This record gives sequence, C-alpha cells and structure tokens, in this order.
Amino acid sequence: MQTILPDVLAENLRIVFCGTAAGRKSAQVGAYYAGPGNLFWPTLYRVGLTPHQFEPHQFREVLQYGIGLTDMAQQVFGADTDIKKTDFAADIFRKKIERYAPAIVAFNGKKAASIFLEHSTNLIPYGLQSAAIGKTKIFVLPSTSARARTFWDERYWQSLSDFAAQLNFEKRT
Repeated sequence: MQTILPDVLAENLRIVFCGTAAGRKSAQVGAYYAGPGNLFWPTLYRVGLTPHQFEPHQFREVLQYGIGLTDMAQQVFGADTDIKKTDFAADIFRKKIERYAPAIVAFNGKKAASIFLEHSTNLIPYGLQSAAIGKTKIFVLPSTSARARTFWDERYWQSLSDFAAQLNFEKRT
C-alpha cells in the first residue's frame, strides 16, 4: 500500500503525533503539517518539545528529539470532513504503537482519536485519556490545522509537554 506521507517512527520515542490524514498542501509537497496557517511546527517549539522551530520539510529530524509522526488514514489526503470512516486503519495504527512503544501517543485533533477510541468526538475530552495502548499513554489535542482554529487552545499542548517532561524520558539509542 502506498502512503501519502512516510511514518517517522522508531522504538522508545517520547511522543508519537498522530493526525487524521495528510492535508492537501502536505500531500503536494510531501511533508507533514505543511499547510499555510498550520500551527504544528511553531507550537512544538513554543511549548518546549523542540529546541527550535522546524520547517515542514525537516519533518524527519524530529526523531532526534524523541518525536515521531504518523497519520490514521495514510492512503488519502484532504480535510477531516473529506476522509471516510473506511479510510482509517485503526488496527494498523495500534500495531505500530504496540511495536514501537512510545511513552505517549498524541492525537492532533479529535477525528482520528474518535475513530481509534470508538467514541463520538463530543464525548472525547482534550488531554490525557483513561485508555492506553499497552504502556503508551494517550493524549488528545486540539488540531493545529488552520481549518480547526475555532477549537484551538495551546494550553493542552503545553500540558502534553509538561506531562512528557514529568515522565523523565531519557532517549535510548
């Protein structure tokens, strides 16, 4: 199966960010969170998850900071509203997380989280969830997409960063 964007995964990462699917601009340029107005890269820097602000084309470099990237629907691209339920591969995602065992998986937006957790987006709170994947904690975050700006609240991203720091993560190579 051909994916729009490659997984950026390794064993024992601090956080793996999971989006719904690549946006149109990301699919066009072949880089995560490349859309105009997407807050992903500046937010990682502002909340202290990276020491500088990455550009979308540098997405593979986040591994050195214990961060991974993937999407729940990897064979399609577009806005969340364009992605059909049948495009999601929750079982494949679960197997990846079980295999790589990051400390935290963080859903960038409620859409992918709702498919994975099998709950309506209205029933999923932002923040740390009671569910887990093995020892991997699950966080749900407001989407960084420019299309989801009405739901934006960086405090949840800061909470994720603070939580990750409390885990006293040491990068294992």
